[in-house]
Parts: sequence; C-alpha cells; structure tokens
Amino acid sequence: MRMTDIQRCEVRPGLLVEWTLDPAAVEAASALPDDHRPPAYIQESHIRTARAVREGGLFVPTWLGTAFDVPGRVDLDALGEALRGWMLRHETLRSGFRWAGDDMRRFTLDAGDVALRRETVGYFPEPEALARHLQDRFDVTADALRWPNFLFCAVVRDDGASVYMAFDHSNVDSYSVQRIPAEIHELYSAGRAGERPEPGPVSSYVDFCRAERASADELDGADAVVERWREFIGRCDGRLPNFPLDLGLEPGGPLPRQKLMHEMLVNAGDAAGFEAYCRPYGGSLVGVLAATSLIVHEIGGQPVYRTVVPFHTRRKSQWMDSVGWYVGGAPIEVDTAGAADFPALLRTVSAQLRASRSLARMPLARVLRLLGSDFRPTSPDLYSIVSFVDARHIPGSERWSELKAYGLIRVSYGDQVCAWVNRLHEGLQFASRYPDTDIAYKNMRLYVEQLREVIVSVARSQAG
Repeated sequence: MRMTDIQRCEVRPGLLVEWTLDPAAVEAASALPDDHRPPAYIQESHIRTARAVREGGLFVPTWLGTAFDVPGRVDLDALGEALRGWMLRHETLRSGFRWAGDDMRRFTLDAGDVALRRETVGYFPEPEALARHLQDRFDVTADALRWPNFLFCAVVRDDGASVYMAFDHSNVDSYSVQRIPAEIHELYSAGRAGERPEPGPVSSYVDFCRAERASADELDGADAVVERWREFIGRCDGRLPNFPLDLGLEPGGPLPRQKLMHEMLVNAGDAAGFEAYCRPYGGSLVGVLAATSLIVHEIGGQPVYRTVVPFHTRRKSQWMDSVGWYVGGAPIEVDTAGAADFPALLRTVSAQLRASRSLARMPLARVLRLLGSDFRPTSPDLYSIVSFVDARHIPGSERWSELKAYGLIRVSYGDQVCAWVNRLHEGLQFASRYPDTDIAYKNMRLYVEQLREVIVSVARSQAG
C-alpha cells in the first residue's frame, strides 16, 4: 500500500459521514472493572511518551490510518454494519487504558455493548478543506490520551465513496492498516447480498500483550539480550541511533516540525531485478539496508552504519490476521568503510540481521528499563528507522491501485527520520517523515536519489 498523508491520498469532494462509538457504549466502558491483561510494553511506552510530550506543552498527533474507495452507489447501513463487524473481530479496538496514579489499567468493552453512531457532517466541495477537516478530526479522536481513540468516515458521491479510518498507533501497525480494505470490502459485499459472513476466529492482540509481557518480565539485567543492547547503545554514545546524516537540528532545541517525502522509487521490473540480485543474501530488506549504509557513508562520512531494524513479532500464525502493534526492533552495525564492494555489504548486513533478529522479540521498552539509563521520552520516536515491507501478499493488494488505497501517516513533530520502502505490484514506493529543515531536506533528497540509483544499477546488472 502506498504510504502518504491525508493531503496526498486523492481526497475528492463529497458528503462526509462519520461513525463513532455510541455514547452509551462509552458510558458503559467508564463503569467497567479493570481488565487484568496488562498493556504491551510498546503500548505503555507510547502512551507515557505522549503524556510526557503533552505535559511539556506540545500536542503531537501519532495516528495511523487507511483510505480506500468503495465503488458504486453506497448503502450506508451496510457499510456501517461492515465497520462494526470488522471492529468486533479485533478486541484491541474496544480495549483502552485509564490511569490509577501512575499505573495504566486496562478495561475492555464487551462485544455485545459495541454500537456505532452515524452522523452526517455535511457536503465538502473543496478537497483541501475536506482534507484539513479530516486531519483535524483524526487528531482529536484518534489520540493516544483518550478513548475511544479511532474514527471511521466515508465521503459519499453518486458513483461511490471513499472510506477513511484512523487509529491511535497503540492499537495498529502498518500491517494491520494494510489488511483493512479487503476485510471491509468482504463484510460490506456480504451485507449488501444479505449474507452473514462467518470468518474464522481472529486472535486477540490483548491476549498477545499479556503473553509477551509475561515473557519480557522474566528477563533480568544480566540477560544476554540486555547486554547486547547495552553494548550497542554504548557504541551509539549512550543513545539510540538517529539517521546518520546532518538534519540541521540544534542540540537541545525544541521538537521540530516534520515534512513528508514520498514517491515511487522504481518500477516493477527494477524492483524484481533488485530482489533477484539480493535474494542469495536474504532479499530486498538486506539490499535496502546495505544501500542505505553505503549512501550515508558517501554523504556523511559515517564509517559504521548503526540502526534499529523493525521486525514484526507475529511469530505464530495465530496472530497473522490480528489487528495490533506487533513490532519489535533489532540493532545492527554495518562496517561500511571496511567493505570492499556492494556484495560485501550485503554479506555484512545479512550476517548482522541473522545475529540480531531474535532481539526484536524482546520489547525494547523493557530492555531500557533494565539498563537503568535515563531514556526520558522527549520525542514520539525512540529512534530512526528504515523499514522494508513486501506488501504484495497482503489480501486485496492487487486492487489497491484501482481502489485508491493508501496507508496514512500523520506528519506532525519529531527529531527522527522514519522511512518506509514498500514493495507493491507496481514497484518500490518510498515514504518518509523527517525534520523540516533545509539541511534535512537536502540530505534526504540526496539519500532518495542515490537509493534509486543503487537499486536501478543493481537491478539492471542482472540483465548484463
């Protein structure tokens, strides 16, 4: 799915309709007893960071979302039932947190109490005004420090509708978001036909949180995982790594605004050639990281590229269809200056990933607690990332272009670089949010242009 922001996802005029959790359901949730399944460490870290940044005087929206079309004259009753049915599949969406002193306590609304309220907002003739309105609404409703923290919308036209859905990051990851269009279409089509789909059971992210946390709590400060992270952070001067290019930031300065950069890197043919070249070393992820290490060395002179690589934590098949934030990080260090050529870099990255990937299973927030260092949250991102996902096997991906399907990123404030490279049926797409400075823009443009050059060069060397 192409990643972008709400301003660049082909918003078109139409009648805006919203679905929110019914006030009676919200009231019922306020009286619920505690659900003793704890938050995942990544959820707790996210919410505590949001609170710390807010208390520092800055509102930093961190929602994720999706946009996609529903062709043909739309049955709003059937669409509302599809949205409700989808929500009922995924327990995390009816589970939230409240504070008891400094402790986070979970509560979970019973499925039988879930109801959505539909409201017609009005007609928006100007796409720009509609995009601004949607962003403002999502900022308020899909907020880490409130519950419910999601909003469903449709912009209705005579020939169809565009659906927009936003969630606080604590409940979804990129994979969760990219699965949504196919699931909603399945439920909507069945409802229009008068059928009741009976999908297989979907495992609960809330249950995963409990299991993962129980495992993480068995870790102590002497564990080898903690020691690996201690050594890595020590070599990063006591911090988690930022993107190793000059971003034009003042040390100790305020959290800067960010900008979005997004574009297609290469077409399907070059994406396939790049994958074929990199496959003996582990595939395109290895290739993107090796190319990144080479580029930042050439631009910034960094002899060693250190980064944290995001990996999903859906290790068991039972979690594959589940909506949640199933992401961990693995540290790698690439001696770029010591590599003789690009294949040597590929071998180094491949070896690093093999040695470190298992570390992503342990929540980094738990590790940081055990390190005893002062990793006080001052930014919504703990570290910079370069992520690669092959999204072609996600259900419905072959229709994403036809349905104008997008993954939505909220670009607001942050001092890190978060970059996503997605393999789509039509090629490789790049998206990034980065600090809004002239120096950061210049270096990010250099990075993207050189990344494209490396990928094309490697891909076309296959034909020779």
